Amino acid sequence: MIRAAEVARVGVVGAGTMGSGIAHVFGLAGCAVRLVDLDAAALERAHASIERNLSRQVGRELISGDDAEAALGRIRTDRNLVAVEDAEVVVEAASEDSALKFQLFEELAARVGGQTLLASNTSSISITRIAAHVGNPARVIGMHFMNPVPVMRLVEVIRGLETSDAATDLTLGLCKRLSKTAVVANDFPGFVANRILMPMINEAVYCLMEGVADAEAVDTVMKLGMNHPMGPLALADLIGLDTCHAIMRVLHAELGDSKYRPCPLLAKYVAAGRLGRKSGRGFYRYESG
Repeated sequence: MIRAAEVARVGVVGAGTMGSGIAHVFGLAGCAVRLVDLDAAALERAHASIERNLSRQVGRELISGDDAEAALGRIRTDRNLVAVEDAEVVVEAASEDSALKFQLFEELAARVGGQTLLASNTSSISITRIAAHVGNPARVIGMHFMNPVPVMRLVEVIRGLETSDAATDLTLGLCKRLSKTAVVANDFPGFVANRILMPMINEAVYCLMEGVADAEAVDTVMKLGMNHPMGPLALADLIGLDTCHAIMRVLHAELGDSKYRPCPLLAKYVAAGRLGRKSGRGFYRYESG
């Protein structure tokens, strides 16, 4: 399998918040990136977001203007998976839906080379189950970036049952190339980050639903009392309430413990389209700009 320093072409499937961030960091690392999504509008938003975030890094003197221009020039968008056929690494960053991910990995395996690393940015779905939809499951791995990707240093690297040492070594090398800190986790529901984080967020929603305190009070307690940089309800809005709900459903279904049952208020907000920052309203209201 190719070495991390030799990776020149990367595919990113899914042009949402995570996908655009992943494309951003690979572009900065010198890779030619093909960002793929069926939704043309999502691709336009992703490109604008990448350009905006690169400019922000220039403004903070984290990168130079030339670095930002070069990175943006390396990133191309496309609506067809044919664009990633020659990629040495493909990172899937689609919605947290198991059926969708299974289908994507079947299609990717049929298109890319037999040694191409296939990574999933899933935050809770079993890597082993995803890999079962690929002819060579040894090359499938979890590469769970944190949001916002250009800022957060952590990447959870999840080994499935069949993931090879070579695939793991390549992924760890890629994390280092991206200036990320990698932590290896085994394939359990929610891995480490969301096994701990999501029940906390869910419990915060229960506090709100049961009238223990209002949203601002809940978040203030966790920020000032527990030294969290952001309260759990504001963080849920940033992540997306639909994503939080989907992860809690996976934890509840696969671990079978009632403590992982999604809070009814969380489900109600998702049903109402209150998804957080991306929809303009979640536990808080957001305005453009």
